[in-house]
Amino acid sequence: MASITQHSAAPAEQVLDNLSTAVLVFDHELRLVYLNQAGEIMLAHSARHACGRSVHALLVNPEVLVEHLARAFTEHQVISKRGCLLELPDAQALRVNCTFTPVIESQTVQLELRQIDHHLRVEQDEALINQQQATHALVRGLAHEIKNPLGGLRGAAQLLERQIKDDALKEYTRIIIGEADRLQGLMDRMLGPNSLPVMQPVNIHEVLQRVRELVLAESGESLNILRDYDPSLPDLYADPDLLIQAILNIVRNASQALAGNGEIVLRTRILRNFNIGTRKHRLVARIEVIDNGPGIDDELLKKIFLPMVTNRTDGTGLGLSIAQSLIGRHHGLIECASQPGETTFTILIPLEDIA
Repeated sequence: MASITQHSAAPAEQVLDNLSTAVLVFDHELRLVYLNQAGEIMLAHSARHACGRSVHALLVNPEVLVEHLARAFTEHQVISKRGCLLELPDAQALRVNCTFTPVIESQTVQLELRQIDHHLRVEQDEALINQQQATHALVRGLAHEIKNPLGGLRGAAQLLERQIKDDALKEYTRIIIGEADRLQGLMDRMLGPNSLPVMQPVNIHEVLQRVRELVLAESGESLNILRDYDPSLPDLYADPDLLIQAILNIVRNASQALAGNGEIVLRTRILRNFNIGTRKHRLVARIEVIDNGPGIDDELLKKIFLPMVTNRTDGTGLGLSIAQSLIGRHHGLIECASQPGETTFTILIPLEDIA
């Protein structure tokens, strides 16, 4: 692949911007002078924001690149390094294969980064999408089978109550009616909204602010919810009420994991040429909900978005399943990664208009 400097012609930059490989160009002072769109996604920074910054400012562990950049400058040889772990200040750590190519004419080094786990993430996204579709179809069929006899059971209990004169015995029919109503409500929550989304331009930061206010009002002053927003993020074409419900379910889940005492970070970023499953989108909004709680057990993490799955004795296990379904109605997806001290729910929603 041809090397490029910051003075290269626009057509060459357009070619590099269409690559799935991240391309970074550093000068002899190890400052970034060029970053393509795949690189913007990988570093979670725009080229405008990242260019001009030292490699020490771009990475938490710059030493993983500094030695090889220096060698490429001094030895004038292409250097390849596999399995490098890049720790980013504003995104999750990435494991990548690196190629350092010296460009003698411009006294720069071109660095190509290929994310090792990219294909794994696409496969995981597809598995989540398929899981959500299969779960929704199963729940709809189950709800249909339950609702009909449930309605008959409730109606029979009401008729029986009218025939009973003893108030003590009527208590039993009231229990039957009450439990039937509770199961009906459970089925309705599992199915989610029946109406079509009311799509309109939505400022995601206004949605997040509404969710933040609601959760803080519920949990009190011991919970700290920080905001880390990308002001350049354009409006989403979405249903604001459905977005509020989906994100509220996730933030409430984080608050409950912290027992109302800890820290939650709400973060937004824009991704370019990003895949959700196997479908590539020009622009994607990434909304992260990060808490510093105890983390989620690996076995639970595998089925976290399935209905009725919870590790809380007082939980229904529907909040995250419903959130996944609501984001799915916006052609998006929710991912989850967790370790002790940090759990991140990542909401991905395409920014292009949805017909």
